[in-house]
Amino acid sequence: MPDFCAALGCSNQRNANTKQQGITFHRFPKDKVKRQLWKMALKRRDFEPNDRSVVCSCHFKAEDFDRTGQTTRLREGVIPSVFLFTRHLGKAHTATRTSRTSQKAAEEPPQVQAVEQTASDHQYALDPVQVKKRLNEAREKLEELRRDLRNAKDRERRHKKTVKSLLEDLKHKHMLSEELQQRLDDILLG
Repeated sequence: MPDFCAALGCSNQRNANTKQQGITFHRFPKDKVKRQLWKMALKRRDFEPNDRSVVCSCHFKAEDFDRTGQTTRLREGVIPSVFLFTRHLGKAHTATRTSRTSQKAAEEPPQVQAVEQTASDHQYALDPVQVKKRLNEAREKLEELRRDLRNAKDRERRHKKTVKSLLEDLKHKHMLSEELQQRLDDILLG
């Protein structure tokens, strides 16, 4: 019987392909307290792990592993902590927030926990610190580009105003032929 990862939304199965990618599978602890902690971390309603239930290495942090021996083992007391939970899955209805802190917390986007990129096919294998850094850089770049666009539009308006003023002066001084005057008017109005 194949071993599938018990994490919600994870399709990893113990096979040659996942082994080649470096994904390891770890059984739920036999200790009832630790098993319960793992079960709670998975946030799966009505899920009861059995002796064959496993969680793949994609749901643990890099520092959770002991790779000193021939086999990859989890360090003592480690709990799976890297998941991509969507809002609509397994979330019960909560009461309306009343305190300012609660309201602010509700407004902030949920933090996605993820692992460093390992040799896996998971699309959510991200480092949250790097993601936050890149997001801030992107926001700064966006603001800079908006500022540059505003400045460019202001320059364009000033240049158009200057050109229009110069053309008006040339018209009043009768320095433009009628044909040239018509062509310039078409360009400025077009």
